[in-house]
Amino acid sequence: MSVRRTVLPSGLRIVTEEVASVRSAAFGIWANVGSRDETGAVAGASHFLEHLLFKGTKRRTALEISSSIESVGGEMNAFTSKEYTCFYARVIDTDLPLAIDVISDLITSSTITALDVDAERKVVLEEIAMRDDDPSDLVHDLYAETYFGDTQLGRPILGSIESINNMSRASVYNYYKKRYLPQDLVVAVAGNIKHKKVVEMVEQALSIDGFLDVMGAPVIRPNTSLRKSAQKSVGLISRPSEQAHMFYGMEGVARHDDRRFAMGILTSALGGGMSSRLFQEIREKRGLAYSVYAYAQQFAGIGQIGFYAGCKPAKAVEVLEIIREVLADVAENGLSHEEIERAKGAVRGSLVLSQEDSGSRMSRIGKNEIVYGHVMGFDDILKAVSKVNEVDIREIASAYLTKTPTLALVGPFRAITKFEKVLR
Repeated sequence: MSVRRTVLPSGLRIVTEEVASVRSAAFGIWANVGSRDETGAVAGASHFLEHLLFKGTKRRTALEISSSIESVGGEMNAFTSKEYTCFYARVIDTDLPLAIDVISDLITSSTITALDVDAERKVVLEEIAMRDDDPSDLVHDLYAETYFGDTQLGRPILGSIESINNMSRASVYNYYKKRYLPQDLVVAVAGNIKHKKVVEMVEQALSIDGFLDVMGAPVIRPNTSLRKSAQKSVGLISRPSEQAHMFYGMEGVARHDDRRFAMGILTSALGGGMSSRLFQEIREKRGLAYSVYAYAQQFAGIGQIGFYAGCKPAKAVEVLEIIREVLADVAENGLSHEEIERAKGAVRGSLVLSQEDSGSRMSRIGKNEIVYGHVMGFDDILKAVSKVNEVDIREIASAYLTKTPTLALVGPFRAITKFEKVLR
């Protein structure tokens, strides 16, 4: 593995990983902006803007943007999270100059016309409707709203119907010009590439209209805690359905907490696969649910750990009780040596297998750089996972699985009284 880093005078960071054994290259531009940076008036602006940057630039129409990458067999896309946005393309190595030019063009020179805003507004509203029609997806946004309240982390990345309808071209364009500055950007490239050549191509592509003609220092999101609204115990969206979808969670470790590796092992052992404690108790032993899983999320200054299950509405209370019993047992007694070793093996294997293609490698180094300001060595990550022991797991389980919980439910329930009773 060969990861190299260059910081330009403008504050733009360029990180690369050379993988000489492949014939592909993945190029991504990561922006240090997400839904956490929005006020209520422009909720959903980061995601809306992600769509709009593909609608046209000074040099290319929307069709020319998409066809340029597709005509060489490449793939191009983007995504928005709570704390960052990424635009990326994956192509064969000889077409990397094209990918750099096209993606850079979106970042520096998108026009964001009023017509495009009105047209894409309809697309985003359809995306919100699609989310609302998928209860297994909707329950996660409901949980965030119930746990974090009306805060930046509590609001959905997509925004609301009201905020998207009310967003003007001027507000979106101003958001673009304010948040997409060199100091807020990371360029990540992985594959059959050479660092020096990549830096030259990136500088040339991003120098359009004097974009890099500024002085700056890289901006790293501060690791400050979130001031959240009063936490609710249960959130419910009532709708007729054959299955109830629930997400049960509580506070977890923040992004810069070294215990995040132990939290990852704990999460894997509890709900990371078919051999996990919750999967065995809920699905294998009792047949109460088809899908059961857990995951931990880390943000700057705050984190969460949560557990999802989809089951028959009549079994929802029973499933919730089992989740609470399992977590209480682990909080008091920890995990067995066998469970910990199995979870560590699963996490290590997943990490290694996830790095088998240039796109995954680009994502890893880009995400590391945008959120931490450096790229942690892959071997260092594996060592940190391997060092987790039974004492670490017992300490983090007792510290966090006993935190005040929040439950989100989407299903045919008229009231939340029986669920509140279980939580008490």
